[in-house]
Amino acid sequence: MCAVCERPQAACICASVVRVDSPVEVLILMHPLEVGQAKNSGRLLNLCLPASRIVVGEAFEPGALDALLHADGRRPVLLYPAEAGADAGAAPMEPSRLRLVVLDATWRKSRKMLYLNPLLRSLPRLALADVPASGYRIRKAHAPHQLSSFEAAAYALAQLTGEQAACVRLLDAFESFVVQQAAFVRSA
Repeated sequence: MCAVCERPQAACICASVVRVDSPVEVLILMHPLEVGQAKNSGRLLNLCLPASRIVVGEAFEPGALDALLHADGRRPVLLYPAEAGADAGAAPMEPSRLRLVVLDATWRKSRKMLYLNPLLRSLPRLALADVPASGYRIRKAHAPHQLSSFEAAAYALAQLTGEQAACVRLLDAFESFVVQQAAFVRSA
């Protein structure tokens, strides 16, 4: 096992890692079923963003979740589509004061995580605007705009900070990961 990416040496993703500093902290709430998935991009996101953290779980103890969300006085913003009739985006704020909360799960499991964690449901949401089709061709999506957690986080950080170059660097790392994973699929 690779000590860095925590994957088998033959499937190590460390060559895809590109360090990208962002003033926005990222909290990745990873569903337990994602941890062992070969196509899971949450670990790559965590390795690329020094100001990120992964916490695995489905239902979180409210006090512990509140502490994660509001640590260091940052304002948490949930990367998730807005509910019908709700405000579609978080109010602008200095990026260095924000914590982007990313649910790393299937759509079905992310909805369950929201249901089980009222604190997550109460967060202001950041809905993505004008994003291209997903480049995550190693998994099936129902529509072109359905992005991986990694892609969604990259676009969200660009939307929050205005730093397009950082987004491009992250998406290049993601493309490297996809190419590597696609090679495993072809050879299987």
